[in-house]
Amino acid sequence: MNITSFLIYCFIVTFTPGPTNIVILSTVHNSGPKKAMEYTYGATIAFGLLLVISAMLNTMLITIIPKVLIVMQIAGSFYMCYLAYQIYKMDPSKPSVNQTGTFMSGFLMQFLNPKVILFTMTVIPGFIMPHYTAMPAVTISVMVITLIGFLAFITWVLFGTIFKEFLQKHEKFVNVVMALFLAYSAIMIWM
Repeated sequence: MNITSFLIYCFIVTFTPGPTNIVILSTVHNSGPKKAMEYTYGATIAFGLLLVISAMLNTMLITIIPKVLIVMQIAGSFYMCYLAYQIYKMDPSKPSVNQTGTFMSGFLMQFLNPKVILFTMTVIPGFIMPHYTAMPAVTISVMVITLIGFLAFITWVLFGTIFKEFLQKHEKFVNVVMALFLAYSAIMIWM
């Protein structure tokens, strides 16, 4: 497995602005870091749960239909290219959603967040399963990816204001760099 490509994909998808990160940022600004952490805990648990569900579904699929892995890799690569395009053309001037930062809202948001759903359904078959199918390896991978997601959420809580200002100030450069890294990750699935 190309660990560099895997980590780049995980970090870009979890650290770049998305619905969950924007709500965390908004919660920090409107309700403070304590409320944002409550939301973050809910989001992290749901993120990990979605990864577990993905790992179970993908393990069953690959056992039943071994050729399905190539289809999942293709879908995952196209999704990463789509995300790269979305990051490239992102417009942060649109207002963010203001929600109350509760554990339950953070938990439920993950099940409604297409970025998280698609990520959790592509990262396991795209990076893990072509190389590791044993339950301990898949379990460790799910734990590592969940930790990366939690670190991304914490980053948005701790450095929300600074990070938002940096993104706005260097918006185009950051978007281009992130999009290029994501496109690289999509290509590296096939290497």
